[in-house]
Amino acid sequence: MHLPGRCDVVAFVRHRSFVRQSPSTEPHLTAELNIFRQRLTASLGALALLAGGVTVAVQVAAAPPAAAVDNGLARTPQMGFNNWNSTHCRGEFNESMVEGVADAFVAQGLKDAGYTYVNIDDCWALPNRDANGNLVPDPVRFPHGIKAVADYVHAKGLKFGLYSSAGTKTCDTQGFPGGLGHEQQDANLWASWGVDYLKYDNCNNTGADAKQRYKAMGDALKATGRPILYSICEWGSNQPWNWASGTGNSWRTTGDISDSWSSMIDIAHQNQSLAPYAGPGGWNDPDMLEVGNGGMTDTEYRTHFSLWSQMAAPLLIGSDLRNPSAATLAILKNTDVIAVDQDPLGKQGTVVSSSGGLVVMSKPLADGGRSVTLTNENSTARTVSTSVDALGIGGASSYALKDLWSKQTSSTTGPISASVPAHGTVMYRVTPGSPVPPPTGLNQLGDLPWTSAVNGWGPVERDRSNGEQAAGDGRTLTINGTTYAKGLGTHAASDITYYLGGGCRSLTVDVGVDDESTAGGSVVFRIYRDQTLVADSGLRTASDPPAHLAADLRGGGTLRLVVTDGGDGITYDHADWAGPQLACGQGPSAGTHALSDLAWSSAAGGWGPVERDRSNGEQAAGDGKPLTVGGTVYAKGLGTHAASTVTYYLGGSCTAFRSSVGVDDEVGAKGSVVFQVYRDGVLAADSGKVTGADAAKPISADVSGANELRLVVTDAGDGVDYDHADWAAPQLTCG
Repeated sequence: MHLPGRCDVVAFVRHRSFVRQSPSTEPHLTAELNIFRQRLTASLGALALLAGGVTVAVQVAAAPPAAAVDNGLARTPQMGFNNWNSTHCRGEFNESMVEGVADAFVAQGLKDAGYTYVNIDDCWALPNRDANGNLVPDPVRFPHGIKAVADYVHAKGLKFGLYSSAGTKTCDTQGFPGGLGHEQQDANLWASWGVDYLKYDNCNNTGADAKQRYKAMGDALKATGRPILYSICEWGSNQPWNWASGTGNSWRTTGDISDSWSSMIDIAHQNQSLAPYAGPGGWNDPDMLEVGNGGMTDTEYRTHFSLWSQMAAPLLIGSDLRNPSAATLAILKNTDVIAVDQDPLGKQGTVVSSSGGLVVMSKPLADGGRSVTLTNENSTARTVSTSVDALGIGGASSYALKDLWSKQTSSTTGPISASVPAHGTVMYRVTPGSPVPPPTGLNQLGDLPWTSAVNGWGPVERDRSNGEQAAGDGRTLTINGTTYAKGLGTHAASDITYYLGGGCRSLTVDVGVDDESTAGGSVVFRIYRDQTLVADSGLRTASDPPAHLAADLRGGGTLRLVVTDGGDGITYDHADWAGPQLACGQGPSAGTHALSDLAWSSAAGGWGPVERDRSNGEQAAGDGKPLTVGGTVYAKGLGTHAASTVTYYLGGSCTAFRSSVGVDDEVGAKGSVVFQVYRDGVLAADSGKVTGADAAKPISADVSGANELRLVVTDAGDGVDYDHADWAAPQLTCG
């Protein structure tokens, strides 16, 4: 519903070029933004705008999303009809029209497609209440009263909704009575009529506190004892996403939509950044559908319907359904697209890339797949591309693709691309094939494909912190001054899943709020083996050092890494999974093994390759000689050259390592090195300095329960010349 001037402040705020910066960058902008927040808190919302071709968000005064209202309704976004976009307050809006729409729901197959609510908007009442203070239906428009219309709609197996405003009058210039101060009286009357849905507008509100006004009506509806879906139409002025989910089932996030491409796509941009606040029972509402009203092309209407479904928005038809075109019905009845909107997981899609008017959105689905929209906002056809990894899924060898508009099916190993017409959208459902378990060994989690990744702001980052916006915009992972080369950078609320297939043993990881969150941030890290909680960090704040977590994953089919906010909102909750190592597969079999007979996980030498049962000849493989230290020849061992590292996966199955070490006789008295043995990254044995003039030294280490054995040779501080270092007769006892 349009009221001239009512959205002016919202529009001004939403189009200001203030963007949320990472706290440690651009301090002058951060200060400016803080001032901006203080001045405009009452009307400023979380924005999405296209700046420099990248979708960026302003998150202001973020509070933890409230628990969903407990009326049991809108577990998926509501679907139905509202007359305003097609009739406004004209005389054609009447009892006959509303009942005709209910007939059309059934006759046109819309009821079967999931549309349930037949809702009427403003202008249904007389301008004045009766002597008892009750609302009075307009006898010209509704000669049999509202209850009779509700009964007619109910007889079709549908539900009925109507409209009011949280003010003294509604929004139409004729000034029909609003609900402010009459909340319980009006709610009781509507319940007696059989009303199932209330759209509650924001006009003529006298400046009263929005939270109090909308809560008063929510409490009144609940007190009636009748389940009434509560649609809060507050236009986003007071950031309802921060508080309305505990009050209503949906909340308008923007001003009114109009039947044009520019209006529709601008509203989509505004709503896209608010995904963290939507979920079963409470939805971001970017306003009604304009599909079929004639102001856009069918291509643009398909984009409209695709984006609203991808954003898990309420789908309220706003065109006259008594004489729809075939194209309009084909759009509104696309059950594949509707299934995305109605997916029971209840996640709103997020923008994963936006550049040059080419926008990709990804929406997690309950079956473990994703829906993806490839939107071309330009005036000529373009190719829009993405990948399954960018969508937040992985771990499979192939993925099934279904085009939800053309119905064509195909498959991909990762890339997804389509030629998209001007102002068009190609929409796919992406379903992973059978997942592939991690390889045997000690794996860096950031190097493995996840099966699913959902993040509060921006994508989950590999080996970088979360910069909140485009992929790759983070920094080196840093927790309380400690930096990490490997890991995952997330932002609460975050949920990452890996397929284990029952073959992994354990996960070790450091966790904490990244140092870039200088303005605060508090989170909780949790690790799940399947549905069982196996590690919990407790509350971690930006001032805390890294916390070390270890999780037993034996027998688990999946690993889930979950980050929630610490109870104070999600602002600056940059959460790092730092140095995460996943141990999978079995280690060496029981018995005593010559180490050179086992496969290493990795091996690197200073000159030439690491040699099995030969000294290091510095050049090609096999160019060494029999291992010889102090005149003793060894048939088995490893020939290396400093600096050298050789790693073996033990899988917790071994108990002891022992070896003789020394500089190989082939270099004479030259060369000096240090041999070190590491167990799971912790130094377990050190030879001290060994030279070419020394006899072989024994070295041993307890490796009980360790996942990894690492053999390191360093130079002794005098350079690497002639540092031919032998691990002679190394043995590993397992079982």
